[in-house]
Amino acid sequence: MAQKTIAGTNVEVDNEGYLQNPDQWNREIAGEIASEIGISLTDKHFEVIDFLREQYTSGVPLTIRKVGKSGITDIKGLYGLFPGGPLKYSSKIAGIPKPASCV
Repeated sequence: MAQKTIAGTNVEVDNEGYLQNPDQWNREIAGEIASEIGISLTDKHFEVIDFLREQYTSGVPLTIRKVGKSGITDIKGLYGLFPGGPLKYSSKIAGIPKPASCV
């Protein structure tokens, strides 16, 4: 684990840059993490991010299929929002641990 300053806030991150304490997350941090990945966040991104955070705090294991069935976006849309690793990047931006299903 390491300390990193994101959007002016000191946070604990793992070796892949995932926040270790989801309570440290805010929308400014999300924006800066997304920017590092090359993603500009829109309202649709935040709908997915809010869904992921809600599922995480409920203890529900996250999968791409679950997000696709959420009614927010389909799987193809999720890939469009978070290219190159939809669940991996959306989770990182959402400030939650990398899902076990991600490599």
